[in-house]
Amino acid sequence: MRVLGAGVMRILMFGWEFPPAISGGLGTACFGMTRALVQRGHGITFVVPALPGGDRTSHVSLVAASDFAAPAEEGLPAGLSVSPVESPLRPYMTQADYGILRESLLASPGPYGSDLFAELERYAAAAGRIARSVPFDVIHAHDWLSVPAALRARRAAGRPFVFHVHALEADRSGGSGDARIVALERQGLLEADHVIAVSRFTSRMIVERYGIDPGKVSVVYNAVLRGGAVGAYGVSKRPGEKIVLFLGRITHQKGPGVFVEAAAKVLAVLPGVTFVMAGSGDLMPQMIERVAELGLGSRFLFTGFLRGEEVERMFAASDLYVMPSVSEPFGIAPLEAMLADVPVILSRQSGVAEVLRHVLKVDASDVDDLAQKICAVLAYEALARELVERGREELAAFTWERAAGQIEDVYRKVTGGQ
Repeated sequence: MRVLGAGVMRILMFGWEFPPAISGGLGTACFGMTRALVQRGHGITFVVPALPGGDRTSHVSLVAASDFAAPAEEGLPAGLSVSPVESPLRPYMTQADYGILRESLLASPGPYGSDLFAELERYAAAAGRIARSVPFDVIHAHDWLSVPAALRARRAAGRPFVFHVHALEADRSGGSGDARIVALERQGLLEADHVIAVSRFTSRMIVERYGIDPGKVSVVYNAVLRGGAVGAYGVSKRPGEKIVLFLGRITHQKGPGVFVEAAAKVLAVLPGVTFVMAGSGDLMPQMIERVAELGLGSRFLFTGFLRGEEVERMFAASDLYVMPSVSEPFGIAPLEAMLADVPVILSRQSGVAEVLRHVLKVDASDVDDLAQKICAVLAYEALARELVERGREELAAFTWERAAGQIEDVYRKVTGGQ
């Protein structure tokens, strides 16, 4: 077992996805964050829900909660272990989603909760057992699903709890949302020893909606993982063909309807453009129907959910990335697009808009402005080239090493600087 040096932390972290099993930016953020923290010498036990026979990865070790001290698999970064608790919980899950999934699992072994909140309680009980089994200095929990588990672990071990907010129920629902989820968010925010928000946008919502002391909230911006060059992918396109990409969950929060309406206006001026909506979500059937109503079927593609190399290839094929989110706490995808040398248009209603200067910005509901800016980037190569070149320089500041240092500061604050 690795012996940790002075000044480093043993972290018990609760999250809801970890690559390659991801459904959104949360998993990408958790991977980049934990890797940077481990590189700085910290030890992390990362607890995720997992189904029997579910995804396994070569670069992390997944060990059953009952076999918590099992040796790590080859490829796991030293100091990081990932422990799945048998549970069907997934990020962005609603009560209805859980009900559908549970029905499909009833024939499988495993005592699943009668509803989403009963399952959270079952998972929290497992968290308490883990907290009594592994030494740690601080609890770091991601989003509302982790709150019961984090609080149970704190009661079991008496260690401080840092609540990391990547999105609020108001972001996901576009309104007041599920009262039970809001109650759990409030409990986590009130009882946490400190709160990390992914942007000033999210920090303001936490303070204004929940009455949290601003001094209790620190803003730590997400970053982007720098892997292989996207340009290495061979992409074959017809001469003059332009591709505009939407990549994200097809839900109200992400603004897919604005993207479709803007596409219709762009195609009236630039009929050769192809629009791609990559992702899945509850509004996908509605978007397909609207595309058909507008007669855009020949210029519009729906890819379904993409992951890993599929995402990289999609960026490599694209001439422009658009994120028209209605309420986006941060938004890692624009950074990934810029890393792939793709110009970006994003909504001002996003956390990443606070810190990116070399992108074009629109109000989330302004279809006309979005359409005009899409046309400008596609029609004027000098503009697209300027956005790409300046974006490369700007990305240098977005490192997980920087974010890990800021997270360390929070750990020191809640542990008394040990």
